[in-house]
Amino acid sequence: MKKHSKIYVAGHQGMVGSAIIRELQRQGYTNIITRTHKELDLLRQAQVEDFFTEEKPEYVFLAAAKVGGIAANQEALADFMYCNLTLEMNVICSAWKNGCRKLEFLGSSCIYPRMAPQPIKESSLLSGELEQTNEAYALAKISGLKYCEYLNRQYGTDYISVMPTNLYGPNDNYHPTHSHVLPALIRRFHEAKEEGAPYVVCWGDGSPLREFLYVDDLAELCVFLMNHYSGNETVNAGTGEEISIRELTELVAKVVGYQGGIRWDVSKPNGTPRKLLDISRTQQMGWKYKTPLEEGIRLSYKDFLENPVRAER
Repeated sequence: MKKHSKIYVAGHQGMVGSAIIRELQRQGYTNIITRTHKELDLLRQAQVEDFFTEEKPEYVFLAAAKVGGIAANQEALADFMYCNLTLEMNVICSAWKNGCRKLEFLGSSCIYPRMAPQPIKESSLLSGELEQTNEAYALAKISGLKYCEYLNRQYGTDYISVMPTNLYGPNDNYHPTHSHVLPALIRRFHEAKEEGAPYVVCWGDGSPLREFLYVDDLAELCVFLMNHYSGNETVNAGTGEEISIRELTELVAKVVGYQGGIRWDVSKPNGTPRKLLDISRTQQMGWKYKTPLEEGIRLSYKDFLENPVRAER
């Protein structure tokens, strides 16, 4: 990409999209296009086609998605599949029809089988059953990355796919039941501290192992890959380090300053037992994440405190 290239970031108001905007601006890119949901509904094919026909973006970061934690995924299986499939296909197809030079599709590590060998290599895709609690979302994301691959093979496009591990950071969703685990814990422990609650109840038994990547680190990688990577092979984005959910809750409690107890509700699902990505591909490219987990949680808690509107979502 050149500094004046016309770049469209889909989903710029979300956590990932806003981080990509920050990174592009930090690197001096000056021709960035965005549209709010009111201005452009990505679920409406005609609107998306009109937008691409009019604007003709040269590069597209597809970060728009309907996302949520275990509870949200279980409650709205059909919505998660329909919304993600529809917006992906609308954007990717319109980009192809209008000569977009390069598109980067943002997926999720949930595309990999529930019991995939660890750390999970990109080649594990479609080698086993998915985690049932987020199967609908995973199937939609798999379809998006496969559509990019098929366009590359059939029409010679240069569309790439990036599969991030669990993300967190500024502009996250802190909804009490529909957020991902880390922002949900931040809100839960903050409210417990404010209320003087003697203990906090957490889902499962705390045994699952997870990997967490600060969203600004992901954004740096996304811009790097747009400039330096082409190919049909999906690229994993992670830290190569993991932590148990039990250890994570204790770390969040420490950062927030909550001093009460933690109780585990084993009637609630754990989700995938372990999910660590193999990041050898990005390591070979010379990229490495920068933000340690505790520092990232502190920055996220600061964001939570300074943005009360997000805390109410």
